[in-house]
Amino acid sequence: MLKTNENKIVEMFMECRPGPPRVGPGWKVDHQGVPFLLPGIGGITLNVGLGDPAFGLAGDHIEPGVSCTANADKPNDFPNNSLQFLACVGNEAKILSGEAKGEAGVVIGHHGGSEHIIVEFDRQVKEQMSYDDKIRIRAKGQGLALSDFADIRLFNLAPELLHKMQITPDGNEGLAVPVTTQIPAACMGSGLGRAHVGAGDYDVMTSDPDTVARYHLDKMRFGDFVALMDHDNAYGRAYRKGAVSIGIVVHSDCRLAGHGPGVTTLMTSPTGKITPVTDPAANMADRLNIGTCLQKNR
Repeated sequence: MLKTNENKIVEMFMECRPGPPRVGPGWKVDHQGVPFLLPGIGGITLNVGLGDPAFGLAGDHIEPGVSCTANADKPNDFPNNSLQFLACVGNEAKILSGEAKGEAGVVIGHHGGSEHIIVEFDRQVKEQMSYDDKIRIRAKGQGLALSDFADIRLFNLAPELLHKMQITPDGNEGLAVPVTTQIPAACMGSGLGRAHVGAGDYDVMTSDPDTVARYHLDKMRFGDFVALMDHDNAYGRAYRKGAVSIGIVVHSDCRLAGHGPGVTTLMTSPTGKITPVTDPAANMADRLNIGTCLQKNR
């Protein structure tokens, strides 16, 4: 097991509610100049969840599972900004009210722009939920650090999930991290340059068909662990030759220029001490036996 400082990190309760879908009036125009009207961010999304394909939906920026906010009226202010920062991928979520009271889920990431955290619940649970339900997040993970790998930094990652990602030493003072996809630096778009990575995400641009086919970007699923090559996320999202960052896919493909599947940062090494290892099962659903993986195993 990887040695960490997890016995020192702070654990807090945060509360939130499902955030209604956010659909602006009027047409949007895709990167080829074609207008479209489609479902988008937010909502209790009944038929899309962890482990499902992030491509092929009749939608744009679709968030799987349940999109949650602490303050829908002021998404960038307290307490929603605190929820965004403190809730980490892999944290437990528990419903405190309504017909689904007592049911548990898990945080799968943050989405910038909507300023949602996204929580996976079983579809049978989602069918019982309402937008008045109160959800409690057991927030734990910010400040998590690796004891033996100073050149690798962690963000937004619960220690329980870290230990299930099947990460191993690579024999070269670094770590071998299983991922489904290795994404070239040139594909990273919307969200690039943001000053810190403790909230939000940034998008894998999918507007070039040849690049999508070459790197199998259209095979990504919600919850995939992916490698962002030549990208340093230590002090913001930036290009740095030789750096490697690891993230998780949190929203669907998009039609707007500069956009595509969204990735929340989990790990980064400015000095390239992360070695991506391709593994088709490097997905949160597979590692935790939830989402579509759970449905298959029933």
